[in-house]
Amino acid sequence: MTNSQPRLNIWASSTDPTHFTVVYDANVLHPASLRDLLIRLACTGLYRARWTDAILDEMTTSVIRANPQLDPARLERTRQLMVRAVPDCLVTGYEPLIGAVELPDKDDRHVVAAAIRCRAEIIVTDNLRDFPDSVLSQFDIKAQSPDHFVNHLLKTAHAEVVHTITRQAAALSQPPQSYNQLLDRLEQVGLPQTVAAIRHGPHDAIAETLLTL
Repeated sequence: MTNSQPRLNIWASSTDPTHFTVVYDANVLHPASLRDLLIRLACTGLYRARWTDAILDEMTTSVIRANPQLDPARLERTRQLMVRAVPDCLVTGYEPLIGAVELPDKDDRHVVAAAIRCRAEIIVTDNLRDFPDSVLSQFDIKAQSPDHFVNHLLKTAHAEVVHTITRQAAALSQPPQSYNQLLDRLEQVGLPQTVAAIRHGPHDAIAETLLTL
C-alpha cells in the first residue's frame, strides 16, 4: 500500500527554539508518516531537531531499498524540504569525534558523534539496543524511542502535539487520510503509546470532533 505523502509546501519554517536539542536517527525518518510528524514537531519550537547528511543518506538508501519503485528524485525533493523546513538542522564537523565513540555497531557511531558535536540531550531512534546507556551517559545523552519521545512531548505540550497531527492529516492528499486514519498509521509505524494517550486522554473541541471522523 502506498504511504500518504504530504503536499510539498506544508512544512513551515520553525520558530526559534529555546529548549533542548535532539538528533533524529535515520530509522525514525524512514516511515513517511512518522518522518512527516517529526519534522512538523521540529517546526513548533518545542525543541531543536538536528541530523546530518550521513543520516539523510541512510534514510534515502533505506527508503529506496524498501520501495524500489519510488522515484529517487521525489525522495531527494523530500530531503531538500526537510532541510529547508528546519533551519540549521544539519550538523557538521562531527567526523573527528567518531573515533572516540564505542558502540555495539560501529556504523552507528556517527550518530552519537553528531549528538556530541551539537550538544544534543536525546537521540531519537528505533534502535535502542545499539545505543546503550553505558556509552551515552559519558556524553550526557539519552536514547529514546520515537514513541517515548513524542509521548513525553504530548504530556508537556498536549495541545501543540495534537494540533500538529491535525495539520498533518489535513495536508495529506495522496491518498487523503482522516485524523483517525492518520492515528492508525502512526500507531502502526511505532507510536502505540502516544496514539493511545491521544485517544483516551483529554481533547479540545477540534480534536474531539476529528476523533469521530
